[in-house]
Amino acid sequence: MAEELFRIESDSIGSKEVPADAYYGVQSLRAVENFSMTGERLRPEMITSLAYIKKACAIANYRADNMKKEVADAIVEACDQIIAGRYHDQFIVDPLQGGAGTSINMNANEVISNIAEEILGGHRGDYILVNPNDDVNRGQSTNDVIPTAGKMTTIALMIGMKRSLRALERAFNEKAKEYDRVLKMGRTQLEDAVPIRLGQEFRAYAYAIKRSINRIDGLEEEMHSINMGGTAVGTGINANKQYFDTIADILTEVSGVEYRQADDLIDATMHIDCFAAISSAVRDCALALSKIANDLRLLGSGPRTGFGEINLPAKQNGSSIMPGKVNPVIPEVVNQAAFRIVGNDMTISMAVEGGQLELNAFEPVTFYSLFQSIVILRNAAETFRVNCVEGITANVERCRELLDSSVGTVTALNPYLGYNKSAEIAKRALTENISIQDIILSEHILTEEQLGKVMDPYRLTEPGFEKLDI
Repeated sequence: MAEELFRIESDSIGSKEVPADAYYGVQSLRAVENFSMTGERLRPEMITSLAYIKKACAIANYRADNMKKEVADAIVEACDQIIAGRYHDQFIVDPLQGGAGTSINMNANEVISNIAEEILGGHRGDYILVNPNDDVNRGQSTNDVIPTAGKMTTIALMIGMKRSLRALERAFNEKAKEYDRVLKMGRTQLEDAVPIRLGQEFRAYAYAIKRSINRIDGLEEEMHSINMGGTAVGTGINANKQYFDTIADILTEVSGVEYRQADDLIDATMHIDCFAAISSAVRDCALALSKIANDLRLLGSGPRTGFGEINLPAKQNGSSIMPGKVNPVIPEVVNQAAFRIVGNDMTISMAVEGGQLELNAFEPVTFYSLFQSIVILRNAAETFRVNCVEGITANVERCRELLDSSVGTVTALNPYLGYNKSAEIAKRALTENISIQDIILSEHILTEEQLGKVMDPYRLTEPGFEKLDI
């Protein structure tokens, strides 16, 4: 007799054929048919978060004398296998879906139930020994499981993102030390301003990244406040009291990450603005990286007709028609990463605002967008560091050439000649295409020695001005 290819499962909608070898069930299959939106599946970190939650819930229910030991043990073992990386292919639902994440929750419930069913000697799809709703989902609702899993996944993903950002910060600080004595012309509004050191520019980039990391760290704390125990709307309906009181501590115990129950579970179920805050911080960091990328493209432009003050590493051919052309492809991809993150942040903003009454139905798109942003920022910071920043070199002579030919250094004469006279000298230098120094010396305004002291660019790159006695 040929092996059956399908089994019949039923839910409140009706009956349906499910592949016989599948660990998912009828509700997961319906979600695939209804929500084929992105062509993607749940991130492994989200699957792992769900397994940790279901494991903690089984333990909490057993300790509360609300579940038989053999059922709890089977669920815990099933979850441990998922945490170890098995059965991830059975999580088949699209991350973008209607229903506030019910399909994600049921996909987890069905897979865990069927694994546990087999552990206890039953058969996939029977749901006699371990039921997806009555056992795996006991004391829970999609409305506390999914936001909690979203927070857990956010925390997990941000570990790699912050590691990449800190490495990039260190790389800029190393460049700041390496080029601390390289003098160049600073620019405001793309016009010559006053001297600055190349190392000072790189140090400023490092500080911008550090500030972004600190901002993200401050907001991450909100991710540790969860609404487990609140069930459907935060009132805790159908949650055993002992289970309710211990679930956050047990989740901390099994996951190794500290979680606490929110002060107001109705608020924590109703509002997801904490994800908008995290998204905003990720966006702000991406904007800072994009601005830095813009700067590096300008500073490295040329090589003959641009700024040419630094050299960006050559990573690939820049043109299919212009031989020898090399483009700043790494800064460009960092720019594009920022554009994508900004778009995701707008999506999250609309989703957070779009909630109604006791639940926000748009958590799936919120998580999909936020997870993507975190991963993109991590990857952007990594390629920025490895393929660009660490390989930057300075064109010291070019920096000095532009500095010497600029009229920006005339600012140093203000305390000695006054603004109007200094502006007159600058205008003449530009009109006659001669240097500030030549005018000063030819008009005997200052001696060469005096000029050297006043116009010392390195002196002009530090605070603490003291008027020289000349």
